[in-house]
Order: sequence, then structure tokens, then C-alpha cells
Amino acid sequence: MKTISIVSPCFNEESNVADCYKTVKEIFDKDLPGYRREHIFIDNASSDRTVEILREIAEKDQDVKVVVNARNFGVFRSTFNGLRYASGDGIVVMLPVDLQDPPEMIPEFVELWESGYDVVAGARSTREEGFLMRSARGIFYSIVNGLSDVWLEPSVGEFQLIDRKVLKAVLSHNDHYPYIRGIIASCGFRRIILPYVWKARKKGLSKHSLMALTDQALNAIFSFTRAPMRFCTLSGLVIAISCILFSIFSTLLYFVDPEQAPRGTTTIIVALFFLSGVQMLFIGMLGEYITSIHNQVRGGPIVTEQERINIEGPARDPAMLKDEHTA
Repeated sequence: MKTISIVSPCFNEESNVADCYKTVKEIFDKDLPGYRREHIFIDNASSDRTVEILREIAEKDQDVKVVVNARNFGVFRSTFNGLRYASGDGIVVMLPVDLQDPPEMIPEFVELWESGYDVVAGARSTREEGFLMRSARGIFYSIVNGLSDVWLEPSVGEFQLIDRKVLKAVLSHNDHYPYIRGIIASCGFRRIILPYVWKARKKGLSKHSLMALTDQALNAIFSFTRAPMRFCTLSGLVIAISCILFSIFSTLLYFVDPEQAPRGTTTIIVALFFLSGVQMLFIGMLGEYITSIHNQVRGGPIVTEQERINIEGPARDPAMLKDEHTA
């Protein structure tokens, strides 16, 4: 009997975790009776009753595993760490407990995976969200795909089922702040995309604030594209050429009509502030790269765990995944 692992990150989701567990269990009992279910909940130090509810569920169902983080490490870090505990032959990378991504698609994911696809990705063809957010997402993916070696499908998130060999490739990335959908895309493998409607949240409040979404977007841009440095290079070239052309024009204008040639301190002040602003912008971009490098080289665990339930031993070493799968 093959095992399907599902990783569900959560933070202050006391109104949703039980529904998520129940929905997934019913789907497996009805549509996937020939597969073993492994549901891994990753809690980011919730301050409500989320952990208490998960503990009660795990006590009754040994197929439910729970990892409680010592603090909130964010959805990507906690999910990536949760993937290290997945023992399934096929792994649903992320099923948020708010069920905005429909778990009803998991049986179809499994069917396509069994037919030979290594990655079955859900695509949010329709989003129940506002115009402003849709526009922002469109701009973001235009920037990323325009200057990246890896194509990121704009509508594909982390709601994907991947084969175990893909999981091994994903976990081999030693990334302090993993952008999971980008890592999966960069690994390659045979992939198929299924469209679905991304539903509006019914219970609780979204934990993705504007600052959190901006942080994720910047992480993707600096991790998977040359956009910032390419922008610096092109901007510097344009400014340099413009300054040369302006100096030539000013010189010629002085000889043709001295009265029309710009003079005084205004030009100097404008040029000084403009170039100073450009320098500060470029230094800020370099600072983003330096910060990422600093976080990466100083090492340390991707998350700190406070408690594990129905899990024995430490997280699996990615180098051992291939041997486990073969066995």
C-alpha cells in the first residue's frame, strides 16, 4: 500500500484544523481507500487552541503527525521543515488548513501521479480575490519570469503533489529562506498542471499580511532572478550615457548660443540629488543580497521545534531519501 503525505501549515487556526483533518480523512476513505494517509500539521506557535485540537486529533489517529515550532518561522520555512518528515511515496507539498486550495483535487492528483507524472501542480485559474491583489500578482510574475532562468507559472502555488524523487531533489536545497514553488520548478521533472478555483476563506483571518506577501515576493525575486542586479546595470548605463549626451549638448549649445546654455547651481543640485538617490537605491539592492548571504552562511536550523507528536526520531536526512525509497 502506497502512502500519500499531506503537509498542512497552520497558525492560530482553531476554527479550521479539525475541518481540514476531517475533510482529508473523508476523501481518503471514500476516494483513495487503497492508499495510506499521512497528514502532517506544522504549527507556527499558535496562541489559540490550535495545538490543543491537533494534540487531541493525533491522540486518536496515528496517521496524523504534528510539529509545533518554538516561534512563528513563516509558512515557507515551516512547510519546508515539515516536508522532511514526509515518508510518503507521493507528497502534497502544502494544503493550508483554511481549505482555500480544494483537497477534493487530491484523488485526481494521485491518479495523474500514478500515470507517470512526477509533479502534479494545481493552478489557481480563478481567484476569489480583489482586482488590486490580482494586478500585483501579475506584475510580480512578469518581473520574475522576465529575468529568471526558471519559468514560474503565475497561477501555480505550493498546492502540488510531487513524487518522492522530486522531494529528495527539493530537500537537497540548503536554503535558509526556501521559496518552495520556485525550488520545485527549478528541479524540472515531468509535470502537468490542473486548473482550479481558489476559494475565499470562510473561517478565521488570513495570516498573509501585505508586509508578509511583500517579503515573500522580494525573496522570490532575489533568489530566482537577476532582476535587481540587471536593473542596476542597465540604469547605470542609461544614466552614464545620458550624462555624456547632456554634457555634449551643453558644450555645443554654449558655442552656438551662449545665452541659452544652462548655468548656475540648479543643474548641479538636481544632478547631485538624482545621482545620490540612484546610489542609495543600488546600495539597498546590494544590501538585500548581502543580508541573504549572511543568513545563509551563518547556518543554524531552518526552524526550532518545541514539540513533535506521533513522530519518532529527527527529521530525515535528504541524502537518505533515495535509499529509503528504493528499500
